[in-house]
Amino acid sequence: MSLPGISLFLKFFQPIFRGKDPQSGTQPRPHLAPPPLVRSLPSPWLRGGCCESPTAPTVAVRAPGQKQTDTAPAVDSDPARMPPTQAESVIRSIIREIGQECAAHGEIVSETLIAFMVKAVVLDPSNGFNMDRTLMKSDVQNLVKLCMTRLLDTKNPSLDTIKMQVYFDMNYTNRVEFLEEHHRVLESRLGSVTREITDNRACAKEELESLYRKIISYVLLRSGLGSPTDIKTVREVTAALQSIFPQAELGTFLTLSKKDKERQLKELTMIVTGIRLFNRDCGKGGEGIDDLPAVLHVAIPATMQHIDYQLETARSQVYRYTAILEKAANDPHMRAELQPYMLKEALYNIRQYEVFLQIILSDIITGAQEVEMMTKQLGAHLEQLKMTIKSKTAVPTSQVFPIFIALSTLWTSLQDETIVVGVLSNLFTHIQPFLGAHELYFPERAMQRHLNGATVKTDVCRMKEHMEDRVNVADFRKLEWLFPETTANFDKLLIQYRGFCAYTFAATDGLLLPGNPAIGILKYKEKYYTFNSKDAAYSFAENPEHYIDIVREKAKKNTELIQLLELHQQFETLIPYSQMRDADKHYIKPITKCESSTQTDTHILPPTIVRSYEWNEWELRRKAIKLANLHQKVTHSVQTDLSHLRRENCSQVYPPKDTSTQSMREDSTGVPRPQIYLAGLRGGKSEITDEVKVNLTRAVDET
Repeated sequence: MSLPGISLFLKFFQPIFRGKDPQSGTQPRPHLAPPPLVRSLPSPWLRGGCCESPTAPTVAVRAPGQKQTDTAPAVDSDPARMPPTQAESVIRSIIREIGQECAAHGEIVSETLIAFMVKAVVLDPSNGFNMDRTLMKSDVQNLVKLCMTRLLDTKNPSLDTIKMQVYFDMNYTNRVEFLEEHHRVLESRLGSVTREITDNRACAKEELESLYRKIISYVLLRSGLGSPTDIKTVREVTAALQSIFPQAELGTFLTLSKKDKERQLKELTMIVTGIRLFNRDCGKGGEGIDDLPAVLHVAIPATMQHIDYQLETARSQVYRYTAILEKAANDPHMRAELQPYMLKEALYNIRQYEVFLQIILSDIITGAQEVEMMTKQLGAHLEQLKMTIKSKTAVPTSQVFPIFIALSTLWTSLQDETIVVGVLSNLFTHIQPFLGAHELYFPERAMQRHLNGATVKTDVCRMKEHMEDRVNVADFRKLEWLFPETTANFDKLLIQYRGFCAYTFAATDGLLLPGNPAIGILKYKEKYYTFNSKDAAYSFAENPEHYIDIVREKAKKNTELIQLLELHQQFETLIPYSQMRDADKHYIKPITKCESSTQTDTHILPPTIVRSYEWNEWELRRKAIKLANLHQKVTHSVQTDLSHLRRENCSQVYPPKDTSTQSMREDSTGVPRPQIYLAGLRGGKSEITDEVKVNLTRAVDET
């Protein structure tokens, strides 16, 4: 047996990194134990077994005195033609040997982590593995030694980050896939009970009674509301089932086909569940049914609050690490004392933890929104049932059965949300131990000493500092820049390196600073890049390939960066399963916007509509008859005296217009007021009155 070439060697490792079994190629189920929240809930809530903890893959432990078998036989002359099964057996023997060596040193390591570490060692250019040559026996020994060194280095933040990534990738599943798997497992576990019912050929009375009891057990197991061993619950389910499906109808049920029987069983389960939920709301039943909406309304906010607190704590640690690294970049003595490479690995660790917390929190927020909507719908359906039934003794099934089915569907969704919240809470709890080494590496007292004189900035503050600095598109003729006002789907673009500034990472040997999309997003070879400042954007745009190569080479040395910065397209044989599911996001193209207008003539060609056209045959006949009758008609006209010699007259007048003139000079004169006095009008003693008239009016020229 010969050894494969390194390229073939990496190819057969690919299924392992995607969370698949190399033999079956199937995705394993999440092996999460029920968290404290779910563990305290009734067992029917865990129906389907998605929260059970199957036995993890074990690694054979070699006894201290046992001899180690040689896993590197002679090299064949044509290793490229090695059968896949033979190459796979060689790879498995290498993984097994590394696992045995780690176990001998007291470190139990999963096969997935070993496979990831083997791939990381092979990709690291400093280890000297040539991708174009055959894997020799000495290469295998060197590979095992390097993997052992990295796996047993417990004081390495990089190893903690890789362990966190492997654990998260093997245990996290998005909501849709998790619920599909949950329902599939539930169906498989109910398969034996279903077959006992559908394949039954009961004829005797005792056999029919036994079949009816099996249907009751099926309804209880499928609904997950109570235990089949609880007498009160069984009696309640029996009463509800007899009201819609009495035992006398078993004969008709047995005549149905297998698919029709399965469909009717599911329908009966939903109707019985709806009846029990309605009785519980009315206070007349509901034995063994917990108040799921109330439990979720308490559990979800508590979980979100806990995750928010941990997320803020992680971000505070990120900001402090970043401030110390920025300060050390300008202080040679501090660099010698601090070991920046170790602090950068710790920064990658806490940044990865922050990313995972954001994913978990996003799923929980989605679940909270679903629960809020379903709770409202549940209350509305229950109120509708109360209005429909009221105090009636009999109600048409066509009115209430659809509502009962809707109630059952909503309750099943609430049970699913309970399982999802429990699994996410458990995942959140299990990734926290991968942060325990930070206090060991960087104690709080040393951190405070290094932070003296340094400015701790948050990611939001860094973005606000350069919010007004925007790239001038006129400075770049061959590169395309995207802005919010010119791109419709600006917020949906997949930014490279998870939104971190590529130039800063390359120029500072691995410092992670968030990019600011407001500065402008660079589109280069159908990929999109953001930068933390305008100067960084201009520097990167001068030679993008140079900085992209630096990032790639840095990721080969620190393998945890491949998943953190989402570099799986550049390392296609090392794709995490969680990122492989979202591969379609990489094909989102920007929808650019611009101001444009067009103008067309209303009617380019003259109209060709024939107004006299008629398609109705009866209308054409009517017109034909009308024309035929004209030959038999005579037109008469008369004129009356009132219309004699009448004609229409019209006249035209010019409308008046306003005119005005203006004199050359305006003048005015003042005429003296006449003053004339009469004396002697009163008379006197004499009979003759002498009147005296005195004119005191002044002359005009005197005025």
